[in-house]
Amino acid sequence: MFENLSDKIERAFKLLKGQGQITEINVAETLKEIRKALLDADVNYKIAKEFTDTVKAKALGQNVLKAVSPGQLLVKITHDELAKLMGGEKSDINISANPSIILMAGLQGSGKTTHSGKLAHFLKNKKGKKPLLVACDVYRPAAIDQLHVLGEQLGVEVFSDRESKDPVSIANKAIQHAKANGNNVIIIDTAGRLAIDEQMMDEISRIKKAINPHEILFVVDSMTGQDAVNTAKAFNDKLDFTGVILTKLDGDTRGGAALSIRSVVQKPIKFVGMGEKMDALDIFYPERMADRILGMGDIVTLVERAQEQYDEQKARELQKKIAKNQFNFNDFLDQLNQIKKMGNIKDLVGMIPGVGKALKGMDIDDNAFKSIEAIIQSMTPKERENPEIINGSRRQRIANGSGTNIQEVNKLLKQFEETRKMMRMMSDKDKMAKLMRNMPNMRR
Repeated sequence: MFENLSDKIERAFKLLKGQGQITEINVAETLKEIRKALLDADVNYKIAKEFTDTVKAKALGQNVLKAVSPGQLLVKITHDELAKLMGGEKSDINISANPSIILMAGLQGSGKTTHSGKLAHFLKNKKGKKPLLVACDVYRPAAIDQLHVLGEQLGVEVFSDRESKDPVSIANKAIQHAKANGNNVIIIDTAGRLAIDEQMMDEISRIKKAINPHEILFVVDSMTGQDAVNTAKAFNDKLDFTGVILTKLDGDTRGGAALSIRSVVQKPIKFVGMGEKMDALDIFYPERMADRILGMGDIVTLVERAQEQYDEQKARELQKKIAKNQFNFNDFLDQLNQIKKMGNIKDLVGMIPGVGKALKGMDIDDNAFKSIEAIIQSMTPKERENPEIINGSRRQRIANGSGTNIQEVNKLLKQFEETRKMMRMMSDKDKMAKLMRNMPNMRR
């Protein structure tokens, strides 16, 4: 995410390093490079120029040239202005009414139906709501089927009427159904088109007028760059939507849409889609996004994701097992699954300050753990619980069963034993204290 933009901005700041003295001229050169980086990321020229002009004015106004760390101060000003450009603060979804009605809008292929499902999952699991998904795309039968499949997968009810060709009538029936069945959030998936046309705009305007939604969320594909911003403006002029869901932000995106939409339509980005899984929908935090663009990581989001998967009871049980040296391959597999639930592995690594850059270019995907899982799953229950019994013949059988080789099995067993020793040591305060005391002697 924003990899190219981050690299170019980092190179721009390097212009200030190694300079004997920071002057108004080399600050201007740095900001010129930042402006070029923003334009390459498909940010509107006017917005890019206004942004760098503002940073320059603030930098010179705060007397950056005479500051103790002028480069760091310029980075901070750039960070704050980036966050401001994207909205400054997070914007919450309005679900205070009962039922709250959310109208989803966007072009065909933007991910509207999928993100209707993701939003239902988010509201059900993180906000304790009982959502109702409503299929109002009467032109594409596959959209109705898709919504029903998503609903079944998520355990969320879906309302549709295949006999009706009037989306306004379907939306009104769905609201009555929700009131009668205790659904406190209604998410209405509307028809999209391959391009903006009057018929589509008129139809969604009629739905809006008939149901008076509390939220109108415009779903847009971030990979379309400046086109995404132009589409947002056209929809906003007609619908006056309340917020944006930016999809495919984990793809090979230049990031221009995230940086430009707020300025053009003056509406907040409320959510970002960060992957294909149904839980891959994140609240949009402008400050955290600015951190990531400037290569500072996003440790807050990483901790929040870990806390979502954290099970206090399991953690206590695991602690006892580690203390008794009973940590086994079942526990190891459980920990792997906890990490996988947190999201895309490369995305998680990118949230750790400095690590994303260090691993740049490396192919880290969600298949990274597959061979480890295959090896563990090829063990018998007894072997998983007692790894020390795994002798040569057992290792060969496990390698054959997992589609790996004996070297990979040996490597995993060695890593597991080292992990177990380290965990045991960390749980023993006396051993840890002794290790710390011996640290100076180890250097001799």
